[in-house]
Amino acid sequence: MITKKLPPRTLSVAPMLDWTDRHFRYFARLLTRHTWLYTEMVTTGALLYGDVARHLRFDETEHPLALQLGGCEPTELARCAKLAEEWGYDEVNLNVGCPSERVQKGAFGACLMAEPQLVADCVKAMRDAVSIDITVKHRIGINQIEHYGYLADFVDIVAAAGCKTFIVHARNAVLKGLSPKENREVPPLKYDYVYRLKQERPDLEILLNGGVKSDSEISAHLQQVDGVMLGREAYHNPWLMATWDQQYYGTDPIALSREQAVAAMLPYIDARLAEGHKLRNIARHILGLYQGVPGARQWRRILSDAKELEGADSALLLRAMAATGAAV
Repeated sequence: MITKKLPPRTLSVAPMLDWTDRHFRYFARLLTRHTWLYTEMVTTGALLYGDVARHLRFDETEHPLALQLGGCEPTELARCAKLAEEWGYDEVNLNVGCPSERVQKGAFGACLMAEPQLVADCVKAMRDAVSIDITVKHRIGINQIEHYGYLADFVDIVAAAGCKTFIVHARNAVLKGLSPKENREVPPLKYDYVYRLKQERPDLEILLNGGVKSDSEISAHLQQVDGVMLGREAYHNPWLMATWDQQYYGTDPIALSREQAVAAMLPYIDARLAEGHKLRNIARHILGLYQGVPGARQWRRILSDAKELEGADSALLLRAMAATGAAV
């Protein structure tokens, strides 16, 4: 069996529901070759009883690519991990961080931090079923449990089951009383917990997530941990990713300009439209491309206008680009 050589998880883009679908991931891959990309969370039920192809289909250019699973039943997770491996994913990530009430009703997500042995059982079942990496994304604690020892004990129990990579969102998850948005903003960030975790467990791969917005912050965190995962900043300001290959992986950048990235996206859009996809479902993922530069408002206005989008093809992107003042 030939083992695929994968880049280190120095940088990654977080799994984000309704955002990191295949269209966004394809666009992200036009900006960075080596950054790890994660799918939206897919529940075990959706895979075992739903349309597998709809959830797992991706473009080969998206590698390195991880499937994030939501679930808490070891046997079901193992079956889904096997599907992920068969479809060609490079990693399966277990969601132990989402605090939404809908996810809690399914008895998975952040509430699983209260059951580390169950998480360990889930990890072991998946590891026994596949040869690709099984990783866990989690918080530093839940509700009012804020001491470092809770995080350390959770990681130790799960690591004993064979998990070597932990993606740590450096906030507590408050399971009642805060919305998912508030859970990303209200509980204080405790990066020192994640740093300490890496210092005390050097054999584990520790990735930091939560509140990271700039290259200077990325560089500072990489002095302490193995990797950094960005979420909303990478989505809303995707051009940030265009420098990552050169800065963090030592290779030439792919896109030298925003216009070059748009041009590279056009064939993909044409192919998806031919399959029956709607332009609005693709264009919404690239609204932030011109963030912070002249013409950004015009770009967003055209690509979010329902009348403009109705029946439009990829030529609309060229018109939106021209409206920014860029050479087309």
